[in-house]
Parts: sequence; structure tokens; C-alpha cells
Amino acid sequence: MRVLVAEDQALLRQGLVRLLGEEGFEVVAEVADAEALLREVHVHVPDVVVVDVQMPPDLTDDGLRAAARIRAELPQVGVLVLSQFLEEHYALELIGDDARGVGYLLKDRVDDAQALGEAIRRVAAGGSALDPEVVSRMVGRRRRDSRLDDLTPRERQVLVLMAEGKSNPGIGEALGVTPAAVEKHVTRIFAKLGVGHEHTEHRRVMAVLAALRA
Repeated sequence: MRVLVAEDQALLRQGLVRLLGEEGFEVVAEVADAEALLREVHVHVPDVVVVDVQMPPDLTDDGLRAAARIRAELPQVGVLVLSQFLEEHYALELIGDDARGVGYLLKDRVDDAQALGEAIRRVAAGGSALDPEVVSRMVGRRRRDSRLDDLTPRERQVLVLMAEGKSNPGIGEALGVTPAAVEKHVTRIFAKLGVGHEHTEHRRVMAVLAALRA
């Protein structure tokens, strides 16, 4: 799997490149600013780009804006944003109207190469990999009369784990329940959030997106 790394801090960038190499990824390019990211992603068209939020030239949200452009111009390229900021609006801007092939993780929660590798593979496969802390805050800050109000506490837990990209067995292991019980929760979540009858994996993404946009 081919990955492009965009991070302006040299030591962190080199560390990411080393970790990804150890996990079996091919790092096709590493860049330190948003302009180079946009240039190199069109040259290499990797499976996934791993990008920081704040990068040169402006050191504001240049990386995030570049990631949004990549999603629009090269939808086949997965985008995983690593951020040091717990900002829900950053994740929502990145997701837009479609949570497929996108991830948003907090840097201090990516504590091992295996977890990062799993997130990259999930994003490359068209899934989502959203930090549980960010999702929990989004779900907690629901609007009045939101469909989220209809979810039980357990269903909200399942929804947060779905947003992380976990499968039903993975959710069951995290909550200490059987996959069959998780499937029942997922079915009720779909119904309460008004998610249609698309392909199963797409429905999971749409349920997560419905929660985040609420």
C-alpha cells in the first residue's frame, strides 16, 4: 500500500515514515508543506495521504484545506489527518458530505504503529477512522430535537465504536457483548437515524455521518 506523508516537523515526519515502513507500507513521498503535498499527491496518486492540520506556508489549517482539495480532486485517495487539536469542526470540514475514505486521529492517541496501520488500511478500503474522543464530543453536543436523542446510551456507545471503524466483533469485544447483540444495536441505530438500505458498509458510514452532522 502506497502512502504519502505530509508533516512539517522533521522528527515526527521521519518517525512516521519509519513506523509505516515497519508496518509494510511504501512511503512514496514525504513533504513538509501544503503546497508540496498538493503537488506530490498528483504526481504519485498514493492509496492514502497522512497529513497534519497546521502546516506551512500559513501554519493555520493549510494541511486540512489541502486534504479537502485532495478529497475533491482525487476521491480515490484516502485521507488520514493527524492533529494535535481536539476540534470537532476540523473533522466535520474534512468529512463534508461523505465519511468514506477519511480519518481524523489525535496525534497523542496514536500510540503504536499497529493502530496507525489499521487506521490507514481502513481509510484505504473506503472506511472511516475517527478518533473516539472527537466522536464522543460530537455525539455529546447534539442539537435540540436531534435524532441522536432517540438513541439509548448503549446505542451511542456502539455508534462511537462504529465511527472508529470497528467491526461488529470488534465492538462486541470492546463492550463485552456478543456480535449478535451488536448487530441488533446497529439495526436499531440505522432505523432511528433514518439510514437507508445501501450496502452494509456504506450504511455504517452513513450512520456515523448522520451522527456527526447532527
